[in-house]
Parts: sequence; structure tokens; C-alpha cells
Amino acid sequence: MHLIDIGANLTHDSFDHDRDAVLARARENGVVQMVITGASREHSPLALKLARQHPGELFATAGVHPHHATEYTSECDAEMRQLHAHSEVVAVGECGLDYFRDFSPRPAQRRAFELQLQIAVDTGKPLFLHQRDAHADFMAMMTNFDGRLRGPAVVHCFTGTREEMFDYLDRDWYIGITGWLCDERRGQHLRELVRHIPANRLLIETDAPYLLPRTIKPAPSHRRNEPMFLAHIVEELARDRQEDVAETARTTTQNARTFFRLPTPR
Repeated sequence: MHLIDIGANLTHDSFDHDRDAVLARARENGVVQMVITGASREHSPLALKLARQHPGELFATAGVHPHHATEYTSECDAEMRQLHAHSEVVAVGECGLDYFRDFSPRPAQRRAFELQLQIAVDTGKPLFLHQRDAHADFMAMMTNFDGRLRGPAVVHCFTGTREEMFDYLDRDWYIGITGWLCDERRGQHLRELVRHIPANRLLIETDAPYLLPRTIKPAPSHRRNEPMFLAHIVEELARDRQEDVAETARTTTQNARTFFRLPTPR
């Protein structure tokens, strides 16, 4: 299988001591390309730096997660725009709204999201989106940009309801599935929902180091997720969609190349 992890937080400090080994294990398990998530003013430049160290294999997003929305100043906006001048940065985000924890005030979240949507308008790049417990405001803000966004959008790490999923699909957005699918406590509803995602709108990701699939046995003692486990997620996803694993892998890989405009590896 050739797999593409569309969302891995490889700039996280838990990878500082063995990042090269993590990449090697990913390759051994079929992950041929990865998109490194830039989710803050600090980590977006690091994602670009990592992508530039591995041309053709690693790519980056640049954005500010709603948890960090208070850092989205005019200077931060200028920094994000500078990052998006680089071809290795293939999507705007991670950006969106998160009312689950409200780590940043909601007005600050909405302002940061709007400014990043404008970057997507100006660059024509795809959107790497986050939404949790903020669906109505999220949809309203996206609707305000109807007709202006030129690139596709993916709702990354989808964990929501049937109604939310079909709202996204009705807009022709992509759905990113993670190891949340493998969590019998919180993700059981996804087992049924993933059957209804059209094949050409399905993407896969680990969101490493978060969301280690709970169906991996034995679980690693450190409990850290990493891209090598994308193969496990694909197997679980294929079973739930009643597809051959090779078909799910092939489809999601092609979708990722189309969405992010990635080259085919040598």
C-alpha cells in the first residue's frame, strides 16, 4: 500500500528525540508522503522547515488553530502570508472554530478564522479546517466566503454528527478520518457514518502524536501516535466501509494528491 498522512503534528516536541526513526517507520509501513500540520505561530514555520528538509516526501500547512487565536495579530497574519509564499506549504490552516474548550475567546477565534479564510481567497490554496462544538458559526462563516474560495476544503479529524457530515458533503468538502474511528468510547458512531462518505471525498490522517488508535494491540507503552499507524487506520476504515483495504488505500492516496496537488514520489 502507498498511503498519505494528511495531518501529522511532527513538529511536536515528543518527536524531537527520534523524528528520523519515526519517518523511517512510516516509510516501512507504506506512508510515502505526509502533510505536516502547522497549527500555531510557533509551529507553522517549523512545519515548513521540516518539509524543506524532505522535499517531495513532506509538505506543510501554515495556520493558527482556534486554541491559539489570541496570537493572531496583524504581525502574525503577515508571517502566515510569508509562509504561504513557499511551494512546500500546500494548505491554509489548521484553522477554524473550537467552542468545546474555549481556550481562546470566541470573538478572537472568529477573527482569526476570518483572516485565514482571506488568505485562502488570496492564495487559492486548499483549506485545512477544524470544527468542534461550533457548527452553526463555522458554517455561517464559511458561507460568507461562498464564491470567493478557489481551493477545496477538508474538515480534518472529523468527529461530528451525521447532520454535520452531510452539511460538509453537501458543500463538496472532504472528510478527514483519524484513529478516533477506533475509539469505542467516543468514535463508535463513525463506524456507520464512514460508509456514507463518497469515495472521492475521503482522506485519512493520524493527527500524531494525538489519537493513538485504541484497537492497536499491544498498545505502545508511551501511548504516542505516529504516522506508521496510518496503515492500521486504513484497515479499520476499509472494514467499516466494506471495501478491500487496497481499494481504500488507493482511493485516499489519489484524493490526497488531488486535494493538495502533490507530486507522485519518485
